[in-house]
Amino acid sequence: MDQRYRKKMSDMQSDQNNAKLVMKIPYFTLLSFMGLVLLFSSCRKTYESVPLDATTDPYIWDASDSNATFANQYLRTIYAKLPLTYNRIGTDLLDAASDDAVSSQNSLSPVEIMATGGITVFSNPDNTWASSYAGIRMASIFLNNFGIVPYKNIAEKRAWFGEARVLRAYYYWELVKRFGGVPLIGDSIKTLTDNTDIPRNTFAECISYIVSECDRAKDSLRSDPVDDNNLGRWSKAGAMALKARVLLYAASPLYNGGGNGNELVAYSGYDANRWKLAADAAREVLDLNAYTLEDNFASIFISQRSSEVIFARLNETSTNVETSNGPPGFSTAQGGGNTSPTQELVDVYTMLNGKSITDPTSGYDPSYPYVGRDLRFGATILYNGAKWLNGYLETFDGGVSRPGGSITQTKTGYYMRKFLGNFESQASYSKQYHDNIYFRLGEVLLNYAEAENEANGPSIPVYDALEVLRLRAGLDSNSIASNITKDEMREVIRAERRKELAFEEHRFWDVKRWKIAGEVYNKPLHGIQIIRSSLGDLNYFPTTVLTTNFDESKMYFYPIPYSEMVANKNMQQNPGW
Repeated sequence: MDQRYRKKMSDMQSDQNNAKLVMKIPYFTLLSFMGLVLLFSSCRKTYESVPLDATTDPYIWDASDSNATFANQYLRTIYAKLPLTYNRIGTDLLDAASDDAVSSQNSLSPVEIMATGGITVFSNPDNTWASSYAGIRMASIFLNNFGIVPYKNIAEKRAWFGEARVLRAYYYWELVKRFGGVPLIGDSIKTLTDNTDIPRNTFAECISYIVSECDRAKDSLRSDPVDDNNLGRWSKAGAMALKARVLLYAASPLYNGGGNGNELVAYSGYDANRWKLAADAAREVLDLNAYTLEDNFASIFISQRSSEVIFARLNETSTNVETSNGPPGFSTAQGGGNTSPTQELVDVYTMLNGKSITDPTSGYDPSYPYVGRDLRFGATILYNGAKWLNGYLETFDGGVSRPGGSITQTKTGYYMRKFLGNFESQASYSKQYHDNIYFRLGEVLLNYAEAENEANGPSIPVYDALEVLRLRAGLDSNSIASNITKDEMREVIRAERRKELAFEEHRFWDVKRWKIAGEVYNKPLHGIQIIRSSLGDLNYFPTTVLTTNFDESKMYFYPIPYSEMVANKNMQQNPGW
């Protein structure tokens, strides 16, 4: 690894010798836990079938269980409600609803419905209302009842309380970033006989609640790094990273006074101090010095011991991501080719000297368009000529990776490389770790850089936070121009987020929170058509692959589901819906 990178990381983080960190817990499925509950409950003489989350079940909240066996398994079922991140919208990534990718499906897919403005109050492929409130309810049940259990390990008991609290805060955040303010239930557990016509809280009240819950949880959670047995559980840094992300969003143009006076979806007025709060929160995570950037960018996503993953939902090893998204055309390992990255994303990746491919001094050669690019490009995108499965991709018209016909294949001339194992020199796919990563150090650095720039301009700490990421990507040292303005640095940071966090479910939300979706999502998306001549020469032609649509009058926020509007007479719909 380049010594420039190591020196810069040493400057940014004083403790480089911490152990590699992530959190581990063997997941019990909801089904298996229900089976255990039913097994033990069947011993009762007067067994009455009740929901798993019933507060009176003596087998879960057992006053004689000093090991807290069932309470621990109940807590794991709350973790099991965390959203997946791979191909969860139908068979596509959420990013295929942004300008970074399109679905490769031949028919109209759920994610394409989202991209073309087809969400309604009746149908939303990304509707997390019910699942998030289910997680919130279970977390509240845990918090209300776990005190009954005489668990002997007091430190662990405190940590479990903290886990349930931050899980509940995370589920609220999943709602707030989609819908704006939502009903805050607190610790109450509603039953069928209770009044459930609960009005929405304001956006400000929801942000305050989520942040306060993170603050309450962090000091009871395990310090970082957690031990191997607790890999996959929330830690102190995880709660702090959630707080930092929430405050970053809350400071952003959409929410920071950008709701046209509607306090249900945004703060009523702009406050520049919100950027400082976000910067300070991200800085606190960095100052823990508990995580370090991986030397190899691609390895982050296929390891359960990545040194920069702060919190992830663990999965068993599989080839699911490869078979869903890998390119077709290889007889030894067929891929589904579901994700087609756009030319817009490809063009964001600069040359290694840090210069844009549109800069005539960058060294970019349109005849060899993929040579000499930011190393994250090759770790994120599979392109014509890229090595894969002991062969090379052929995404020119008629090539084995773009043969035409009815099979699912790239619409843009590109396939997604990110998250896939290192199969350049293997003939077939083998099982890999594909954990659902929610927070990692790379994002925290970018969150800090953005908030700090907005709060104080392009200061040295902003340059430093970006530099460590750019050095890992192989870019020349100090390739960001000095003495640029806050506005210019803002564009640099946004480009860095796009390159670093592609396909990690950030771009879709970033474009919204920056309030630029009307500009970004109302223009055609492009790919590349490659024609090979009879002599073997390749000619590249930009081509339109999808025209997206975004109605600024309403689409910055999802509609409250129709079922909730009917069930709750005090529920208010979002503007325009």
